[in-house]
Amino acid sequence: MMNKVVANAEEAIRDIKDGMTLMLGGFGLCGLPENCIAALVKSGVNNLTCISNNAGVDDFGIGLMLKKRQVKKMISSYVGENAEFERQLLSGELDVELIPQGTLATRCMAAGYGMPAIFTPAGIGTEVAIGKEVRNFNGKDYLMELAFDADFAIVKAWKGDTMGNLIYRSTARNFNPVMAMAGKITIAEVEELVQPGELDPDQIHTPGIYVHRIFKGVAYEKRIEQRTVRSKEPKA
Repeated sequence: MMNKVVANAEEAIRDIKDGMTLMLGGFGLCGLPENCIAALVKSGVNNLTCISNNAGVDDFGIGLMLKKRQVKKMISSYVGENAEFERQLLSGELDVELIPQGTLATRCMAAGYGMPAIFTPAGIGTEVAIGKEVRNFNGKDYLMELAFDADFAIVKAWKGDTMGNLIYRSTARNFNPVMAMAGKITIAEVEELVQPGELDPDQIHTPGIYVHRIFKGVAYEKRIEQRTVRSKEPKA
């Protein structure tokens, strides 16, 4: 049986090289592969293309890689909380491809399913459609969008076993599962690493066949992007 367990993030990302394309799981600041991102920053690898729902914030998530100028291109659907991202975009230092969120997810899914492309109505008649093939099905126009081609997918799960089976919690389940399917090599960091048979098969979101490396992460910060509070409602 293949041994998928590695000691830490540094070992997991050991063969990520300059110029590669990475998928990084997470939704906002939830479910980010924090350990692997820290290891990538430490490694100094650069000229990366990063596919992610978001670009983190200035001092957390992919924002740490942007700060070190490790990212040459960002493919995302939401980047509104990162001032450094905005600065690099407006100055021309960073190549950016903004994609409708559903299209981003489905292009990940297509890669996992082995499909070369998808057709979607999202983006028709906008700048998103410039230079792309349009086909008409049953009287309605659709854009052809290519499946992603990522060297690595890096995801974070709540629990995993040594065979690579993964369970996510709540919002972290948004982009992590579809990205876990889609990389040529998938790295998973987990909060809890258990032995085969300890996870309820009915609860597994990512089957281990998709995961190549897994390790137990440490010191998760789990930031909240926008903390909003309100006064308690008075009792009736």
